[in-house]
Amino acid sequence: MIKREEVYQIGKLGKTHGIRGEVSFLFDDDVFDRVDADYLILDIDGILVPFFIEEYRFKSDANALMKFDGIDTQERARELTGCDVYFPRKLSEADEGSLSWAAIKGFELIDADTNTSVGRIAAIDDSTINILFELEDGKLIPASEELITHIDTKKQQIVIHLPEGILEL
Repeated sequence: MIKREEVYQIGKLGKTHGIRGEVSFLFDDDVFDRVDADYLILDIDGILVPFFIEEYRFKSDANALMKFDGIDTQERARELTGCDVYFPRKLSEADEGSLSWAAIKGFELIDADTNTSVGRIAAIDDSTINILFELEDGKLIPASEELITHIDTKKQQIVIHLPEGILEL
């Protein structure tokens, strides 16, 4: 059984395309293409289920037409529309040099100066030029690469130099 902490969300399936079983895949992270993944994980009624990729082609920078093994009709593909799509953390760790923002949700933020936990990353706010880590307690921490000293994907931790007084805001 696949556990939620073993995966992270990379997108959502949209409408069907054609009659061969293709479905539109709206994604935030193209890790499935960068690491040459064999499968993606879909949330089917709260259960994480792997689906093997037969083929895909990009329509844009954030949309691909996806064809899964065994999904050969428009009716079968329609059953998948609206499903959240996840990617295994263990496969994305193989591509550590280009770890995406989506992959680090749930990581623990460690203060480099005190070696103590600041909190867990609940979300990434990239709506402005200054990207922020949003912690579970609501605090916002700058996600500047200059502040990050180390990322440990095995422990799911990010060591960061915190700007003085940032935790008091």
